[in-house]
This record gives sequence, structure tokens and C-alpha cells, in this order.
Amino acid sequence: MNENKLLNISSSPHIRSRLTTGQVMLDVVLALMPVTIVGVVHYGLHALLVILLAVGSAVLCEYLFDRIAKRPNTIKDCSAVVTGLLLALTLPPEAPLYLPVLGSIFAILVVKCFFGGLGKNFLNPALTARCFLLISFGTAMTNYSVDGISSATPLAALNAGDTINVAKLYLGSTNGVIGSSAVALLIGGLYLWVAGGITLEIPVSCIAVFTLFMGLFGEGGFAPAYLIAQICGGGLLMGALFMATDPVTSPVTSRGHILYGAIIGLLAGLFRVYGSSADSFSYAIIISNMFVPFIDKLPIPKPLGYNGGEYKEREFPKAAINLTVITLIAGLLLSGVYAMTKTKIEEQEIAANQESYLEVCPDAASFQYDSDLDAAVEALAGEAYDTSTFGKTYINDVLVGYDDNDEIVGYVISVTSGDGFEGDITLSVGLTTDGTVIKIAFTTLNETAGMGMRVDEDAFKSQFDGVNTDAFILNKSGSSTEENEIDTVSGASTSSGAVVNAVNTALAFFAEYIG
Repeated sequence: MNENKLLNISSSPHIRSRLTTGQVMLDVVLALMPVTIVGVVHYGLHALLVILLAVGSAVLCEYLFDRIAKRPNTIKDCSAVVTGLLLALTLPPEAPLYLPVLGSIFAILVVKCFFGGLGKNFLNPALTARCFLLISFGTAMTNYSVDGISSATPLAALNAGDTINVAKLYLGSTNGVIGSSAVALLIGGLYLWVAGGITLEIPVSCIAVFTLFMGLFGEGGFAPAYLIAQICGGGLLMGALFMATDPVTSPVTSRGHILYGAIIGLLAGLFRVYGSSADSFSYAIIISNMFVPFIDKLPIPKPLGYNGGEYKEREFPKAAINLTVITLIAGLLLSGVYAMTKTKIEEQEIAANQESYLEVCPDAASFQYDSDLDAAVEALAGEAYDTSTFGKTYINDVLVGYDDNDEIVGYVISVTSGDGFEGDITLSVGLTTDGTVIKIAFTTLNETAGMGMRVDEDAFKSQFDGVNTDAFILNKSGSSTEENEIDTVSGASTSSGAVVNAVNTALAFFAEYIG
């Protein structure tokens, strides 16, 4: 028989399309190019390096897994490129370079490959990896500094009651993640919609429900500037256009898309109004991912060609029910533990601060705030004191110490340095009325045991005691001869430098506003 007349027999489904996974993923990459370019232009070469490392790590991880597991090479479908790029765009522009590498490996290996590869993961890989990094490296993931200058994100400033520039937020020229340009995200989303990569049900329902929730329960109500700022910030557009529309982790029907988008918008509004972080859209999406098996069962149409009789819909998947119940129980338990310990933790922090105040200013019988000094601290608006001189250091509090006769005996200045080897270092600096350092004491110190933690030893701290100087100098070679020279802790020059900069910041504040 002629081969051309042979019938092609295959299993269902029988619908064929020239559209391939590679073409769909390539469209997503092209759609992300505007926001990527804007991010690199605004934030610089470090942001570009973060993007390249994230994409490269994702592709390499998938390639190595395929080789080790003896599976077909899947990197040609560009899904790893999309995962790495999406993850990178949700990272701070000056993120440590280990973050994009670890995040991409977690996204590809744990979230994608361990569940069977593309099409079998039940959570969005890039978003799940971002949540993993937020939980594991919270300080590094929330450090939105640019060229060493740190300031609050627009939404954090808005929540604090400050006025923000909506135009800069729209263009993406404010502090935030690399992919924060709203206009570039909208351009990319429009391209993806025209190319057929997404439909509008998810993003429209998501943004509509979120906007309604913020208008009803947000502090700004339905004020246009307030709502625009909420929509353009906090990762809403990135999530609604590129994350929530992921075909693998979203419902399959149009009605399911609408319901799914509404759930995301509702959760995002709840987290933003009542949560502790404005940038919590990632959690809203991955939680909604777990509802997808239920959503897919709700609007199931009758089979094509069904002629009557009783049609029995399929039951809800037991695995999805178990996973949801376990997640809800774990969330309730964690919330309960947090609620029970929150007050105790705050009391312990206050006690630790009071103890450090007495340690660095022992002649004081009480500590009080001064309105002028409070105004000076508030004028800093949470920004670094002087990055060109002291690095990323911040003034937290200034208290005045009084004796039993209500005479001023000294001052206590709480300072945080963001340049510690393992994160923030917060310390209290006690000063006499003439600016002599009485003593220093740490309230937050999480440096490496046996190395950076040694800055809390008297051998290092006592070098500051009783010295009256404009600024201390870090001596990395040791054997200091000058009174204002501080010998570094061996093997912990980063931690030592951060402490010296913090103390110098306190001295500079004293000289400017007190002395």
C-alpha cells in the first residue's frame, strides 16, 4: 500500500497547532525586554549581572539535571530562560550575586524538575523561588539601595504617610526591584496579549478586584493618585501580567481565569492593607496556585456530543484537598504562634534596648526623648546618614540621660549599619556631654560565629571607651598607637569596619545636632 495513503492513528487529543512551547516562551522573553532594558539602564551594570546570573544558572541547572536524569534536553524550549529572567526582575538591583544563583537553582531543581518538569509543577517556579529567598535572606532581599544610597520603596513610603512621585513610579525611576517600570510592563503585557500568549481575564479581574479592595479598605480610599500608586507598585503588574497568567499553574477555562484572578486580587489587597509588607503579591499568587485544581472543577462543561442523561462531574482531587488543608493548618499554627509570642518578643526587644542604654550610659537614672533631636532624626526620613563617608548607616533613636537631679549626664545614640558581613548591625553609643565615647553595646549582631561575632568581645569594644575624637580610624594592620585608631578583629575586617562606621555616624550626629 502507498505510504501516502496510510492513516495516522494516535491517542487523543487530536487538535494540532503549529504553536510550540519554544515559541510561546520566546514571546514571553520578548515581552519582558522593555522592562529589562529600563531596569538595566536605570540601575546599572550590577542589575545586568544579576539578570545574567539568574538566567545562566537556570539554564545550566536544567541542562545538568537532564543529563544526570538521562532525560531529553529541554533547555531549547526557553522555559528555563523565562524562569531565570522573571526571578531576576523581582530581585533588588544590588542584590548579592549569590541570590540569583540560589534562587534559579531552587526554581528549576526543586519547583520544576523534581515535580516532573515543565507542565507538571503546581506552583510558579520564579515566584516560589522569590518567596524562598525572602524567607531565607530577608535583609538582602529588602535592601533596595541604588549606588549605595538606600531609601524606602514607594509603597513603604506611601504607607508611612509620605508623598511619592507617581510619575517616577510609573516610569520605574524609583527604588525597587529591577523590573519595577510600570509602563514597560504594560508594553510587554500588551505585546504578549496581541501575540496570543495571554488572555485578559486573569489580569483584568485581578487588578479590578485589587483596586476595589484598596479603594474600600485602603487608607487612601478611591483617590486616583493613591490607587495608581498601589497598582504600579509592589509587583502587581508584573504578577498580574506575567506570573498569574502562567498557563501551567493557572486554570484552563475562561470562567476559571476570572475566579482565579479575583482570588489573587483579593489576597493581594488583604496582604497589602493588613500585612506587614507592601511587596507581598508573590504570596498571593502562589497561594492561589493551590486553589487551581478546585477552580478547574467548578466550571467543567459537559463533554462535546453528550446527548442527555445524567452527567456526573469528576470529584475534587484528594491530593489537592490534602495539600490545601495542610497548608491552612500550618498557616493557622504559625499565625497563632506569632500572635502569642509577638508581645513577648517586643517586650524582650525593649528590655534589651534599655539594658544597652544603661550599659553605655551608666550614670543615667532615666532616659528621655528630646523634641529637637527627634525632629532631626525624623528629618533623615530613614535614609542613610552619609553614604560617602560612613556607608549604609542609619540613626534610629537619640535619648538624653538624666541623673536623679534631672541633670543631663550623657546621650545614647542608636545606630544601624547595613554593611555587616551577615546583615544589619545595630548598636548603642553612649556619649558624655562633651562628646566623649563612654561605651558601645550591641542590640542586633548576627555575624559569623568565631569571626565577626568577636566584635562583641571587650578586646574590641573597649578600644572606643573614654575616647574623645571627631572620628575613629580602622587599623587593619593592628598595633595601633593613636587613641582614635581601632584595631580590626582578625579575619573580620568587614564587621569591624561596619562597627567603626556606625560609631562615627553617632559622633557626626552628635557634632551636628548636640555638641
